[in-house]
Amino acid sequence: MKIKPIAAALLTVCSGLASAQTVLTVSSWLPPTHSLSMAQKEWCDLLEKNTAGKMKCNILPRGVTAAPGTMDAVKNGLADVSYTVHGYTPGRFLYTQMAEFPFLGNTAEPISVAFNKVAMKNPQFQAEHQGVKVLSFFTHGPGIVFNTKRPVTNVAELGGLKWRVGGGMVNEIAKTLGMNVTLKPAPDSYELLSGGVMDGTLFPAESTESFKIDKIIKHATTFPGGLYNTSFVFMMNQAKYDKLSADEKKAVDAISGEVAARIYGRGWDRVDRRAMGLMQANNVQVVKADAAFVADVKAKTAPLEQKWVKDAEAKGLKDAAKVLAEFRAEIARQEK
Repeated sequence: MKIKPIAAALLTVCSGLASAQTVLTVSSWLPPTHSLSMAQKEWCDLLEKNTAGKMKCNILPRGVTAAPGTMDAVKNGLADVSYTVHGYTPGRFLYTQMAEFPFLGNTAEPISVAFNKVAMKNPQFQAEHQGVKVLSFFTHGPGIVFNTKRPVTNVAELGGLKWRVGGGMVNEIAKTLGMNVTLKPAPDSYELLSGGVMDGTLFPAESTESFKIDKIIKHATTFPGGLYNTSFVFMMNQAKYDKLSADEKKAVDAISGEVAARIYGRGWDRVDRRAMGLMQANNVQVVKADAAFVADVKAKTAPLEQKWVKDAEAKGLKDAAKVLAEFRAEIARQEK
């Protein structure tokens, strides 16, 4: 007769332990082996380790939505945590285009850390992300011109080919350079290039391996500091964050910001290096843009920076030119 009260007590204790664990539903629109999926998992593993298992992630086997819908999916609670490309929703984000201009830097980690630092200092950047809690801003590695047709050694040779781009500032850069571009998410690249629908794509080195186009691409043109960059946000559903206890928020905050930016940037740089080796193994002809090519690109894209400064200030970012200059200076400091 005494067993029942003991059993009931054990049940109460066990249910209390079960409810003590906070589980975050985590989504990635990229394969589990992709650098960003692996970086997100690294962040999750760190959260679980730092909280002694009291917080953990349930990483879904596939994304809750296609890439362009990720921001709204997190905002609406279909997933607690994910990341997205700002440019996948044209017209929605302005300030973050700061991180997408040409010639910012040669590796993702310092650019990501600098981007996160400057963006987090200016509340206007986070204000563009209503409904989600920004955990970190980051970028990929330097953008490269890839194609299946011919070497590209000057601006004129960019014309006459059909290019896939991901949206955002890269779209404006490409159009300024006279390129015939179509906005498509990165995962569509293999089908577009293998089927001849597109002749080329603008990507960091990493993406040739991640999207299995390393054996399709024949030519690559690299630029000092990259032809462009892409800004990302790593985020949590705001309501989910608000419901966390003070200690749980502290645990999340401790591995967000610069810590998360380094995780994503470092992971990207690692795969960028490996992809450059694969390109060499696959006999991709790599051309380094010469001084004349770089100067031409700078001249043609300079008005884009001036327009961003004007538009950002009109939207509410004071001294946008100073913010951009601070960003470039911070990248240089991080690269030392």
